[in-house]
Amino acid sequence: MQPCLAAAALALTGDPALAADNDSDLAKKLSNPISSLISVPFQFNYDQGYGPEDGEKLLLNVQPVVPISLSENWNLISRTIVPIAWQDDIAGRSGKQFGLGDVLQSGFFSPKAPLQTAVGNLTWGVGPVLSLPTSTDDLLGSGKFGLGPTGVALVQEGPWTYGALANHVWSVSGRDKVSATFLQPFLTHTSSSAWTIGVNSESSYNWKADQWSVPINVFVAKLVNIQDQKVQFLVNGRYWAESPDAGPDSFGVRAQITLLFPD
Repeated sequence: MQPCLAAAALALTGDPALAADNDSDLAKKLSNPISSLISVPFQFNYDQGYGPEDGEKLLLNVQPVVPISLSENWNLISRTIVPIAWQDDIAGRSGKQFGLGDVLQSGFFSPKAPLQTAVGNLTWGVGPVLSLPTSTDDLLGSGKFGLGPTGVALVQEGPWTYGALANHVWSVSGRDKVSATFLQPFLTHTSSSAWTIGVNSESSYNWKADQWSVPINVFVAKLVNIQDQKVQFLVNGRYWAESPDAGPDSFGVRAQITLLFPD
């Protein structure tokens, strides 16, 4: 009778060790930009040092990631970035603006099974990226419709994840011409208790202005369960190793809440 009762209790409450393993696996999936996991990050950013008036900017990026099964072997991973910004004097005495920026939509065609290599499991994806002129103010976006290629490649081995995501966008209509490259190398370590630490750089190069933006991000994150909802909390410090003449400069901060919807 006692073994039966113990088995019933385990079925009702779950195995804590098994739950921890599952959370660790989910946290590691979040380190993969094109994992087959529905997630909705809400990313809050603060930066300063814009222009001669030392302007500042608060930016909320809503970034849903949705995998779509195309066949037995292939996924299409949809990644959307919806920026909502508040800023003050970022271009001299330009005053305050609040509203929507340009939406960025990426699609990655990716094999469902990673490629086994000598250094670990290699995951890759390529596809198009679209920049939509949705900004509600001239200072919140480029006002251009743009498109180009995007790609990502990463290796996961044990607790480690490392790789890079890149894209290039050319404008095809709208106000000023745009030609911009984005490069995001990343390295993370996820523990068995679902803690993740990492470093990345969300660098961009403006080919028209011949200027780099190179922020270095160092972050720590923890995946937790709130009722039946899995959530990852992240805090991030940022140092601007290189920035345009108009800024930002010095240091910035980020806080992120990610809602997970595993199968």
